[in-house]
Amino acid sequence: MATRYWIVSLPVQTPGSTANSLWARLQDSISRHSFDTPLYRFNVPDLRVGTLDSLLALSDDLVKSNVFIEGVSHKIRRQIEELERAGGVESGALTVDGVPVDTYLTRFVWDEGKYPTMSPLKEIVGSIQSQVSKIEDDMKVRGAEYNNVRSQLSAINRKQTGSLAVRDLSNLVKPEDMVTSEHLVTLLAVVPKYSQKDWLSSYESLDTFVVPRSSKKLYEDNEYALYTVTLFAKVVDNFKVRAREKGFQVRDFEYSSEAQESRKEELEKLMQDQEAMRASLLQWCYASYSENTIYVFSSWMHFCAVRVFVESILRYGLPPSFLSAVLAPSQKGEKKVRSILEELCGNVHSIYWKSEDDVGVAGLGGETEAHPYYVPCYLWPGKAVFWSNYYFGKQKTSEWFGPGS
Repeated sequence: MATRYWIVSLPVQTPGSTANSLWARLQDSISRHSFDTPLYRFNVPDLRVGTLDSLLALSDDLVKSNVFIEGVSHKIRRQIEELERAGGVESGALTVDGVPVDTYLTRFVWDEGKYPTMSPLKEIVGSIQSQVSKIEDDMKVRGAEYNNVRSQLSAINRKQTGSLAVRDLSNLVKPEDMVTSEHLVTLLAVVPKYSQKDWLSSYESLDTFVVPRSSKKLYEDNEYALYTVTLFAKVVDNFKVRAREKGFQVRDFEYSSEAQESRKEELEKLMQDQEAMRASLLQWCYASYSENTIYVFSSWMHFCAVRVFVESILRYGLPPSFLSAVLAPSQKGEKKVRSILEELCGNVHSIYWKSEDDVGVAGLGGETEAHPYYVPCYLWPGKAVFWSNYYFGKQKTSEWFGPGS
């Protein structure tokens, strides 16, 4: 079952209060009233504020950017699961910096080396978008190459396993089944399964130059039976027409041991290519998700931290004075946790807390208000991020499984 995480931002509004003292109050309230709710500090650094206009503009961009970054993260995760299933391997645990994904979230530390805190927020967000875009482009190219090989292999397999009306017949016919001479030729007729008696009683009369008792059944599937028939080469065209009129299909086929061996080698090569590309793409997905310098999930969490910072300032004002934390309430405990958070907000911002039946009012970016300042993240424990929607007092940008659903 997915673990539901909220990233919460609370205002430090009491005179003389600090983020540390508010953290202590939050810990105390959770331990007394919702002791089974995991609680962690979410460390958002002191980023460069800029102007109010720049924050408002960035806030709108963050909504769109979140959808994109989240989407790339999920694409990679789904690709990993698909590749592992194709290889008959049970999905392994995804990690970031060598730790499970949920651990990375609950112990998040800003990477100053990759994203200097003195850089403008727009520059940080642009860097994250650029890095994730490069990963997405690379994934499209690699995925297309892999899918192309898969399609070729699937086409060959369909020919090997389809009905006799369309499948490759080379692996069903032996050299001794075919008669080829200056005057005689052997044809392969596909006969409906329930018309075999009709075929056996009529094929000799379809033309006067058919060799008597020359038809032999080679194979039968759920729909058709495959028969040989030997006749003079000069009447082949006439025989095909007469056979078609009776509901029998004469397949064009020329036996060649060289061609058969070539097809076999082609199939083996495609199978080897597919497995090699599957393994290569899987390794790349793991690296892009959690091991590369620009891995997606880490970028996603840094983006989340920027959004917490921006929305908290727009909601609570300057100078930045807020506490951000990560909670994982149970479904039954969500209402209690919301009431604790509302109380710690001093009820000043309670207008943003809507019940499950409330539609909400217009908010920033034309979105609707929901519950203030938390980001629900859904994680498969020990595996991968399953779903994440960012709420900062705004409307959901995609399917919502959290409070208010």
